[in-house]
Amino acid sequence: MAQESPKNSAAEIPVTSNGQLEDSHEHSFNRDLKCSLPVGLGLSETRITSHGFDSTKEGIVEAGPFPGSSASPKSSVIAPSSAAASRLAGQGGRAPQKSGPVVLADEVKNPAMEKLELVRKWSLNTYKCTRQIISEKLGRGSRTVDLELEAQIDILRDNKKKYENILKLAQTLSTQLFQMVHTQRQLGDAFADLSLKSLELHEEFGYNADTQKLLAKNGETLLGAINFFIASVNTLVNKTIEDTLLTVKQYESARVEYDAYRTDLEELNLGPRDASTLPKIEQSQQLFQVHKEKYDKMRNDVSIKLKFLEENKVKVLHNQLVLFHNAIAAYFAGNQKQLEQTLKQFHIKLKTPGADAPSWLEEQ
Repeated sequence: MAQESPKNSAAEIPVTSNGQLEDSHEHSFNRDLKCSLPVGLGLSETRITSHGFDSTKEGIVEAGPFPGSSASPKSSVIAPSSAAASRLAGQGGRAPQKSGPVVLADEVKNPAMEKLELVRKWSLNTYKCTRQIISEKLGRGSRTVDLELEAQIDILRDNKKKYENILKLAQTLSTQLFQMVHTQRQLGDAFADLSLKSLELHEEFGYNADTQKLLAKNGETLLGAINFFIASVNTLVNKTIEDTLLTVKQYESARVEYDAYRTDLEELNLGPRDASTLPKIEQSQQLFQVHKEKYDKMRNDVSIKLKFLEENKVKVLHNQLVLFHNAIAAYFAGNQKQLEQTLKQFHIKLKTPGADAPSWLEEQ
């Protein structure tokens, strides 16, 4: 019985999982496997299990009594010989055999699907916010209001309009003063030229030339003070206040999102609670909590910025209003020393006419 075992037809004909004959490599593998078996155990006493695509086991050789054989198994797992293992390793770069198991790689995330998911979330959020805004304008939806903070924001916006008006008038005054100074300078040059050519009116033309040149000089000093006032107020209005109003816009957007998700959660809570609605309620609760934290953070940021803005505004406007008053009073009083002292007090350096124009060497 032991002598007939190696001649068994089932052991001599290699059969794949689909019943087809294997190639020459499989014959070599069977020969090597036959050599590697322990003494007393033939191929008839083993069976090679081939699993399908849905199986998690690969390459397992189980030892057990082959149907029709009474021999008992000598070992639980039979490892192939080194020659067969090296031959199998050499086939790693080839196409997978028909009878071997196929290992599916993990699904790679598609960037297009991620972008599509982001667009979907953005569209859903935009829809909710738009519906909330329309409901508020129609008087149907409720709106979260912080009375103290809203009053401070309204005052800030109103003050910004008034400061912009002052800035516009100051710029107009600066333009008109510049034209007047330019005219006075030209008039002083004309008087000086006539004082040299008209001997009979030499002193009269000379007095007027000196007066116009002095007025032009004082006008340039006043113009420097006004331009410094304009630059400081412009920075306050168009940078400091504008930055705070940008934070206010972000706060208002966060408030709309908060109210939109709050309304959704309230509507779901009013509906029935069953197995299909409970996951939606839980998800809505999580989204509501996220937007509530965002709203609280933005409200805190706006409060802090409004406080710092108020302190900065008082300090800046106090200095600039004192400068503007002292410069105007000294100019129209004809007090040249006081006018120059005012500019020194605020560290204002006058620009020499034509200093901003590049030299011919720089133009080259």
